[in-house]
Amino acid sequence: MRQMKWTRPTRCDNSGPNCPEVAIGDDGTRYVRDSERPDEVVTFSPAGWDALVGSIRDGQQL
Repeated sequence: MRQMKWTRPTRCDNSGPNCPEVAIGDDGTRYVRDSERPDEVVTFSPAGWDALVGSIRDGQQL
């Protein structure tokens, strides 16, 4: 995997660990990791990411 630009939510301050981080690949694939475990990455296709975000916004339990 090439060097990724990871971003954190604005509510996460940079003083501590345990924040979700997201990177976006050239093809729209989303990579998600926990700042405490940066080697463990979950991958979402663009459609899978859209479905996840839509479910969260709709208040659905996952």
